[in-house]
Amino acid sequence: MIPTKEEFYQALVERHGADNQKKFDEAVVAICGLGGLGSNIATCLARAGVGHLILIDFDSVDVSNLHRQQYKINQVGMAKTDALKANLEEINPFIKIETHQVKMTEANSKSLIEKASIVCEAFDSAQNKAMLVNLVLEQMPEKYILSSSGMAGFNSANDISTRKVSKKFYMSGDGVSDVNDGIGLISSRVMVCGAHEAHMVIRILIGELDA
Repeated sequence: MIPTKEEFYQALVERHGADNQKKFDEAVVAICGLGGLGSNIATCLARAGVGHLILIDFDSVDVSNLHRQQYKINQVGMAKTDALKANLEEINPFIKIETHQVKMTEANSKSLIEKASIVCEAFDSAQNKAMLVNLVLEQMPEKYILSSSGMAGFNSANDISTRKVSKKFYMSGDGVSDVNDGIGLISSRVMVCGAHEAHMVIRILIGELDA
């Protein structure tokens, strides 16, 4: 039997507390890039009952994505925004999910993330990462920005952590490993890094700001 919205919400309240769950329910979080990082961040936040997710990605699901991203084999070829929205709604149909199938640029990024109080950067490209982080820090200083660096390879997942870079800027990862070194992205390590970003969102929302 499918639970009602009230039953689902009450189950979250029992885990998180009423005050915290109210903060999650009222939050708006943008996830920029829906690959290994972004799809895992979104899944964690949907399960936590974050009330409004903004999902942004221009790409489609490829078979090479399936080992580390939150998609299904029958979704290959679908827009990542559509596929992830469908998967999240199977987990939690009671949150608002807004999608934008578009490549983020300096020209359009500000309008895409305007409603969010927290922005999760989850791009593959270092150039795109820098573009978004700098834009938020310089033009939208009221927002939190969460980014990542280093999650490739088979090294210990315990090397992945989250550190505070500046007042509203947090970085997750080991800060070292890079796929350009010929080391592959492994599902478990990517998921750990995504969980770090998602957990930092949760801590920001309840007011625990120290990484």
